[in-house]
Amino acid sequence: MDKPALKTDVSEILDGLFEETVAVSLDVWKFAELGLEEEKSARAHARFLADKGFRVTEGAGGLRTALIAEWGHGKPVIGFLGEYDALPGLSQAVSTEQSPLVQGGPGHGCGHNLLGAGAVAAAVALKEYLAKRGGEGTVRYYGCPAEETLIGKVFMATDGVFSDLDAAITWHPGDINTVAMGSSNAVNSARFVFHGRTAHAAGDPHNGRSALDAVELMNVGANYLREHVIPDARIHYVITDGGGQPNVVPARAEVWYYVRAPRRNQVEEVYARLLDVAKGAALMTGTAFDVVFLSGCYDVLPNETLGQAAMAWLRQVGAPAFDERDMEFARKIAATVEPRQKEQYLERVNAPQELYEQVMNTTVVEPLDKGKVLPASTDVGDVSWITPTLQVYTACWPIGVPGHSWQVTACSGHPLGQKGMLVASKVMALTAVDLVEKPELLAQAREEFVRRTKGREYKSPLPEGLAAPVSPLR
Repeated sequence: MDKPALKTDVSEILDGLFEETVAVSLDVWKFAELGLEEEKSARAHARFLADKGFRVTEGAGGLRTALIAEWGHGKPVIGFLGEYDALPGLSQAVSTEQSPLVQGGPGHGCGHNLLGAGAVAAAVALKEYLAKRGGEGTVRYYGCPAEETLIGKVFMATDGVFSDLDAAITWHPGDINTVAMGSSNAVNSARFVFHGRTAHAAGDPHNGRSALDAVELMNVGANYLREHVIPDARIHYVITDGGGQPNVVPARAEVWYYVRAPRRNQVEEVYARLLDVAKGAALMTGTAFDVVFLSGCYDVLPNETLGQAAMAWLRQVGAPAFDERDMEFARKIAATVEPRQKEQYLERVNAPQELYEQVMNTTVVEPLDKGKVLPASTDVGDVSWITPTLQVYTACWPIGVPGHSWQVTACSGHPLGQKGMLVASKVMALTAVDLVEKPELLAQAREEFVRRTKGREYKSPLPEGLAAPVSPLR
């Protein structure tokens, strides 16, 4: 099938699914469930896929809100990665003014309601195409919980659920229409719990052993450590338990650390030194400590072969088609962000001049991240070290609006986000059809993957025997 005919065929399938896809995205937007709590969201995805003829299995990787939906048989096996967790404190109405629906409640400030629904639609479109075409081919959708705390795909990968994939495809809502060609930071996430001895802080302090002192000394040591690690490493923390009240020497205190670096082995090196800092803090204060390892993830391994194939389709499909009502909403949202913030962002990513003049990105932009490491982290990285992986971006909110914000929550429930979602679904589905119809393209992607991994097999960053968590980590 030639490109125009294929584009028409797949686009018509997804246009026909659009209302149902929007309904799923809005349901998940309203549920706004934190990671590992996404029971209603996962159920909405499972129902949609079951109704479309997929076999649905829940509890992948030992996570009760994870799911795998499958249709077809044989090779190639193409997987679509979806997410549906919200963020704490970002509840927001579909409004151009900050207006929480639930004060202090969670909201989709990263657009995962769109991400999951768009990936579901792409999986269904590939299934419909293959059913009409006949022959072999397996379509999978992975419902991956708790991406924001870097848990879902890591535990699923450790369970081996991605091991037979020929390619993985996903996307992320954003403010630019492009394809990911760069990497991201690997990370370790761990809590350090110090144990001391209580005493009266005024009358009997010499008999106390302050766990809070240990936390503070660990943080001091970590801050000195920053000077002696690679410049691209990041060490950040929050104190999650500092004791009860000042007149009691605290017997328990806790600090939560992230260690990030461009490569997995670099994270492990810095993390090992942080463990030594914790030991030193315990020795200085006469306390003991436990490490609660929460999760870790890999850096993203880009696949240029898949990226170029998706870029070709993104140019064909074109940018989302926003109408004047959409643009009016976008202009009002953009006005809530300082103009300099947008300029600094565009300067940082070395964006083309055209983006400075746009409110919503209405053009297709060549990848801006090739050869770069994005400062954030994602558990998509773990999948990318198991199989060739593609990630698409489309404009779902105004350029320069920061991620993890109330503005993103508002746009994620608005037609702005939904129209960006439709474009992403089309690009993902069309690229997937290419991989089925062109075995040589899939072989090229695999060859690149083998070359980039240099024979290094994926090894789970999780300590052996670590059980899957059952509650959200806040």
